[in-house]
Amino acid sequence: MVTSTQVVLALVVLNIVTGAAVRLSDSGLGCPDWPSCYRHRLTPALSLHPAIEFGNRLVVVALVLAALTCVVLVARTSPLRRDLVWLSGGLVAGIIGEALVGAIVVYSKLNPYVVMVHFCIGIALLTVATILALRAGRPFTPGARAVPKVRKTELRIARTMLALLALAIVAGTATTGAGPHAGGANAKRIPVRLEDMVRVHSGLVLLLIALTLVLVYSLYRSRAPEVVQERVRILVASMIAQGFIGYTQFFSHLPPLLVGVHVFGATVVWIVMLWFYDGLYDHSGRGAVRSSSRDAHESVDARGARDAAGARDAAGAPDAAEPFRRGAGPRQRIPTGVGTAADNTGDPDTGR
Repeated sequence: MVTSTQVVLALVVLNIVTGAAVRLSDSGLGCPDWPSCYRHRLTPALSLHPAIEFGNRLVVVALVLAALTCVVLVARTSPLRRDLVWLSGGLVAGIIGEALVGAIVVYSKLNPYVVMVHFCIGIALLTVATILALRAGRPFTPGARAVPKVRKTELRIARTMLALLALAIVAGTATTGAGPHAGGANAKRIPVRLEDMVRVHSGLVLLLIALTLVLVYSLYRSRAPEVVQERVRILVASMIAQGFIGYTQFFSHLPPLLVGVHVFGATVVWIVMLWFYDGLYDHSGRGAVRSSSRDAHESVDARGARDAAGARDAAGAPDAAEPFRRGAGPRQRIPTGVGTAADNTGDPDTGR
């Protein structure tokens, strides 16, 4: 099952990259019909643009088959893991939904906003596939709860980083829609200056990198587990590499191949971000086990104390509350500086 989830994840990445290839090669209308390439013909003609577009559709078919296989394997696991059932089933539904949006892209003649929605659905599928692969790859402990390995402040920073990265990806999609690679020679583009969209996109990325460096410092100062610090270093490295590719493609006037590499880099950074965030928690269930064990010990101690109290009452042995139950009268005030009865041998009224 673990291998099948990894295959699904790889195919989701391939689907996003080949979809970007369709757009970057102006092959968006290489197949003018859907789901077949032409109205009366399933396969494309022997031409570059139809072959690229139809190749992306074949990747989607392979992805559907792999996701269905994953659903079957998950359903056969014992004990049945409901989280994996929901994730794999949702993945199949999402793939079908993305394919339907792909049909709208074709029939709307590459409307840039529909294309953006299509890409964002692909990122959502990438999120589900990554979480599915992460969960399937670790042992299952019934009733286990994820226990944070870091402080609440660092968890909040990590969640903010996730949100910023998502915004940066959406802004990057809009940047492509405003640029020269809209999927076809006559395709409409987003009516925003490319330079303005680049500033928005790069500003979000720079803010994300700055916040990530703050988290690196915070994890170092709080002496977070080494595995967490190693993951955040890998995340920083992937962000820096992606930023380098982004600036290089812009100043080299957006060559299609480099833009495609940048799209692939976005999928890698998103996967690494999810992997890093997943590593901020201990999923082994040891935290829940420790809590249950502590509760059990407390129950045993409380029961033992009750049994001991019952035994004292049966034997008639005095306990600490005995003077108060006998009604010993008003308590005598002990003068200042006087110790216990064992320490005072003089007159209790004078303290001498």
